[in-house]
Amino acid sequence: MAKPGPGPRRPAQRTPIQALLYWTAVLGVWALIFVAAFFAVFASDLPDTSKLYDVERQPSISYLDRSGAMVAVRGSQYAPPVDLDKLPPYVPKAFIAIEDRQFYYHFGFNPWGIIRSQIYNVQNKGGPLRGGSTITQQLARNLFLTTNQNYRRKAQELILAVWLEAKFTKKEILALYLNRVYFGGGAYGIEAASQRYFGKPASQLTLGESALLAGMMKGPNRYSPVSATDRAERRATIVLDEMVRTGAITPQERDEAFKTPVRVNPTLANQRAQYFTDYVDDQVRSLVGEPTEDLVVETTLDLPIQAAAEQAMRKGLAAGKAQGVEQGALVAIDGEGRIRAYVGGGDYTESQFDRATTARRQAGSAFKPFVYLAAMEAGRTPADMVVDEPIKIGNWSPRNYTGDFRGPMTLQTAMSQSINTVAARLANDVGTGNVAAAAKRLGINSHIQLDPSMALGAVEVSPLEMAQAYAPFSNGGFLAKGYGIQRIRTASGKILYDHSVEKNARQQVIGSPALQYMNQMMRQVVSSGTGTRAKVPGFDLAGKTGTTSDYRDAWFVGYTGGFVTAVWVGKDNNKPMKRVTGGNAPAGIWRDFMSAALPRLKAQPIPGGTVEPPAPASDPIGDLVDGIADAIGGSQPAAPADKAPADDVPF
Repeated sequence: MAKPGPGPRRPAQRTPIQALLYWTAVLGVWALIFVAAFFAVFASDLPDTSKLYDVERQPSISYLDRSGAMVAVRGSQYAPPVDLDKLPPYVPKAFIAIEDRQFYYHFGFNPWGIIRSQIYNVQNKGGPLRGGSTITQQLARNLFLTTNQNYRRKAQELILAVWLEAKFTKKEILALYLNRVYFGGGAYGIEAASQRYFGKPASQLTLGESALLAGMMKGPNRYSPVSATDRAERRATIVLDEMVRTGAITPQERDEAFKTPVRVNPTLANQRAQYFTDYVDDQVRSLVGEPTEDLVVETTLDLPIQAAAEQAMRKGLAAGKAQGVEQGALVAIDGEGRIRAYVGGGDYTESQFDRATTARRQAGSAFKPFVYLAAMEAGRTPADMVVDEPIKIGNWSPRNYTGDFRGPMTLQTAMSQSINTVAARLANDVGTGNVAAAAKRLGINSHIQLDPSMALGAVEVSPLEMAQAYAPFSNGGFLAKGYGIQRIRTASGKILYDHSVEKNARQQVIGSPALQYMNQMMRQVVSSGTGTRAKVPGFDLAGKTGTTSDYRDAWFVGYTGGFVTAVWVGKDNNKPMKRVTGGNAPAGIWRDFMSAALPRLKAQPIPGGTVEPPAPASDPIGDLVDGIADAIGGSQPAAPADKAPADDVPF
């Protein structure tokens, strides 16, 4: 038998060191392939990095009041770059502690941070991506990329971060970051932020101020020291605690920072007229196009009067809170239509919705002057006798606030006591089309439906419309469209828009004797009617209250010579208030505002002379009642006059 040959040779086993080297090489090759593919996919459309130091910003727009005082600045604000060595050491340390504790040790990105963020993203599908970005990655995003939350942008951010780390030192990266990051409110860079929020150069920042600015990086608007003070303070506390944890400061330094109050720039903290600034800001581009350089907008606003308006509104809303008053608006214009004060809500930091022009609410009995004007123009006079009695127009039967009927009275008494049945009959007699035409002629721009309930204010209007529509009563009968921009110029002085150039000849929209009759009747509303709470001793005043069905809206629109103010209060959700009428909360706000504004304005009597008032009619109820217009079907019955709410009683 033949001897068997040797079997197949078994491959030699690698030593542990050989195996390690082998697999390291394999993984290295695959890593190179992955990196090459990564760059091929994501680096193909990277932005141009050659303009690293170019600062492109939107032009700023400075808004001035009618006296040249600064109202607000909108748009981007940049300051010269600050030298890192001139900043207190705790300033950059605050940003590193809260944004990137490993800043000095990574090479552009933090792998562990990315892993943690990916775990979060997997667990929170559908929400915004968390990137675990380092300061270098944030700088890359701010310099070259958009804020879109997607994986492609994150990949490009990582590539650019590595490029920045290779090109610049850590100190240079940190300086670039602090000089270019956005701090909200149009401020880019630590110097602009320090000037904006604290009115001082960044070199003078305190530890607490530095912590507050660093805390804003999580969300400049959400953690703004102006609009979110409490939230900003809590975030600054977290920053200080992190600084202690990383050894940037001692616990004693942190405790000392807690004891030192952080004071926001008084000009910014007390910044007024934000609703007005929004209103005119929307108009600038339509007037002059997209700005290519810094602009100065000269407005019609009067800041001292504006301050009085905002104070009166805050006081009035606080006083009416128990009765369900939640929001309000006030617009004051002069006889030429210039907006002198403008309040779009109770607190701009809580709600930026502008109720002065954007909201449309039913006018209630504040619409009745247009009914009476149409009647006066048709030949009626304040002394004409009418009868307050049940009336049916089609299927509609208006009712009075008191639920009863008072018999014969003059038109003047019917106006001053806001009698619904008389207004409805007048509108039906002269024609609702003529009433609507009168309102449109004076300045109501909103749609006016012509069914009978329009006589009682079933018309949705804005406070600005009401102010400009009452202006002809105050200025001798001339149209006065409300406007807020007087002039727009470049920072170098070139005039781009001038309202006075476009101004046409004054258009008379009310003639005599209708104008004198209307002023006579509306004076009595204030002197002895439903608007007596609006009295300001020593001034010639007239106006009209308005309350809608179920107390959803309450108005007072009043005027003196060449100056009109419209006030509205209610709820944004259109739910009823608790027996709030035009004669109490709105009239009180109006009075408080006008008491401060009228002396400054050196108000004149209402022009056009007066007409001898008719003999007063027998009136058992007198001046206790505020008429309420019902949007559909007339006013709801309420308490009789002798049980009216205290705020309805003239005093």
